[in-house]
Amino acid sequence: MGKTSSRRSFLRNAAGAAAAFTIIPRHVLGRGFIAPSDQLAKAIVGVGGMGRNHIPYAGTRVAAICDVDRNHLNEVAAMVGNGVKTFSDYREVIQLPEVDIVHIATPPHWHGIIAADAARAGKDIWCEKPMTKTIGEGKRLVEAVQQHGRIFRLNTWFRFEDNFYGMQTTVKPIKKLVGSGLLGWPLKVTVSKHTGFDWKFYWVGKTNLETLPVPPELDYNTWLGPAPFKPYNPHRVHQTFRGYWDYDGGGLGDMGQHYIDPIQYFLGKDDTSPISVEIDAPQQHPDAVGTWRRIEYTYADGCKIILDGEGRDVGAPYIEGPKGKLYPGFKSDIPDLEKKLAAFPDPEPQVTNFVEAVTKRKKFALNEQNGYRSCTIINMAKVALQLGRSLKFDPVKQVFIDDEGANRLLDMPMRNPWTI
Repeated sequence: MGKTSSRRSFLRNAAGAAAAFTIIPRHVLGRGFIAPSDQLAKAIVGVGGMGRNHIPYAGTRVAAICDVDRNHLNEVAAMVGNGVKTFSDYREVIQLPEVDIVHIATPPHWHGIIAADAARAGKDIWCEKPMTKTIGEGKRLVEAVQQHGRIFRLNTWFRFEDNFYGMQTTVKPIKKLVGSGLLGWPLKVTVSKHTGFDWKFYWVGKTNLETLPVPPELDYNTWLGPAPFKPYNPHRVHQTFRGYWDYDGGGLGDMGQHYIDPIQYFLGKDDTSPISVEIDAPQQHPDAVGTWRRIEYTYADGCKIILDGEGRDVGAPYIEGPKGKLYPGFKSDIPDLEKKLAAFPDPEPQVTNFVEAVTKRKKFALNEQNGYRSCTIINMAKVALQLGRSLKFDPVKQVFIDDEGANRLLDMPMRNPWTI
C-alpha cells in the first residue's frame, strides 16, 4: 500500500474510532499535510516585545516559547497557558517535531543565525525586521531558506496592506501610479517627517555606560551571542538595544524596512539594489548609534530615495517625476488622476496570508529574496554611517566598489561558537 493510501486509511479509521478528535498532529500525518480543522504550530523565539505582540495569529497556535530572560519566559507562558513548552535555547526549539513555524522576535544580531538554523531544521520562518544585521548574513540566509525549500515571511506588511503612513492609502494605488508612467521616470522618493515618517532618533546609544551586575534572570552571555562581549548595562538589552551597532542600527534599523520595502516594491526594484549611498551625518561613535541628517540612494537608472533626517525638505512631494508629483494624502498635481489611473491594470496579486503560504507552499508577498534586497538598502547606509563616508555598491556582486573597509563590514566577525 502506498503512503497516500495508508494515510487515507488512517484518517478513516481515526474518524470512526474517535469522532471527538478534530485535530490530528501534523507530525503523525507527515509534513505538508494540513487537515481542514488543523492549525499550524508555531514557536516564538524572543518574547520580550514583538514576540508577545504576535501571539494570536489566525490559523496558528503557540506550541513553544523561548527566551534567555526567565522573567519574559514566565510572563508569556502565563499569557499563553495550555501547557506551552518553554526553552532558553532556540536550538532545542527548532528540533521539536510538532513545530511548523519559528517566529524570530529577538534583537537583529540573532535573526540570521536562528532563521538559517530553523530552515536547516525544516521549519518555516516568520522573522521580524530588519531581516539581518549585515548584508553577508542576508546572503547566507537566502541560500539556507531556498536550499531547504522553506517558506519565509519578513514581518513588515506595508507593501500589501494597511495605510502607508502619510499617504493615507495602501501601497497598491501608489504601485499602480508608478507603473502607469504618469509621473514619468526616473523618480525621486523623499522619506521625511513632512511626508509622514518618523526616524525615531531617540533610539541612540550612550557612550558612558557603567558596568553593572547582570540580573539573575538574564543569561547575558547568550543574549550577546555572536556579538562582541561588552560589559553588562541594562541600556544594552531589551527595549534600548537598538542604540548600539553590535545589535541594530538605531531608528534606521528599527523603521527602515517598514519605510523602504514598499518603495522598493512600487519602484520595481525587488531584484536589485542602489549603486550608491551618500550620507550627511555627524561622526558616529564606534559602539553607540547616533543620528544623521540625510541619506541619499541612487539606482543605476537614476531613481533616488532620499531619507531626510532633519526635516529640511519642507513641502517636498513624496514622489517626484519629470511629469508629475505625488504628495501625502495621495494628492497629486496630475489633473483627473483617479480617472486616468482607472485605465491601467492593478498590480499583480500577492500571497499575503502566511498560513496560506505555508500550507500551499507558495512564496509569501515579502519573502527572503525581496526582503533581503530591502534590508540591503538599510545595511548599506549603516556601513556608510559607521565609516563616515559615502559608498559605491555593485548590485549584482552585492559588494562595495573599491572600498576594503566597507567590504569588511559586509560580514562582521561572530563570537564562537556562533555562525551562519
